Amino acid sequence: MRLRSESKPIILKCHPRTPGAAVRSIAARVSSSDGALAVAYTLEGDLARIRVPEPHPPGFADDLWKHTCFEMFVRERGAEAYREFNFSPSGEWAAYAFERYREGMRRCDGVDPRVTVRTSAVGVELDAVMPLDAIPCGAVLTVGLAAVIEDVDGTLSYWALAHPAGKPDFHDPEAFAIELGESGGRPRFSRLGSDPGL
Repeated sequence: MRLRSESKPIILKCHPRTPGAAVRSIAARVSSSDGALAVAYTLEGDLARIRVPEPHPPGFADDLWKHTCFEMFVRERGAEAYREFNFSPSGEWAAYAFERYREGMRRCDGVDPRVTVRTSAVGVELDAVMPLDAIPCGAVLTVGLAAVIEDVDGTLSYWALAHPAGKPDFHDPEAFAIELGESGGRPRFSRLGSDPGL
């Protein structure tokens, strides 16, 4: 698979039922080139009010989504099967395969993303790079980018490119809002109607 495309920064939206007052903004960028898919997140906010996981040795860990965590969902356009990737500011990560919407979940073995984290007084930046053989194959991929942010009191807010009606659900097909393809052009925002970029 030879994917070549890159997005400008995209602003994630907070789910209206889960306001995150400590967060000023979360921007994301996804890009692909021969052999790798990369995603970058920039969280800006009052870090004194946000619970950021402490650094850990890089490696697989379950339940990262229960705390501050950045997420990516990838599927081949038109397919039911998809992959979920979780990237924690701790440096830990998780990868799961689903056969269809929230069904047939299994851990993806052999996935070893490279995660880089930078923290400052005003925010967190996280970059993750994965080999393309860790994701579904296809000429066009649909991608969902999301984040879970934990306040110091344990309250969670949910951020994504697009939210379906009702409760937060990053697995919903409507949340897969970016298309990456072989055309070489910049990604299309397949369900948002327009670029939500900066």
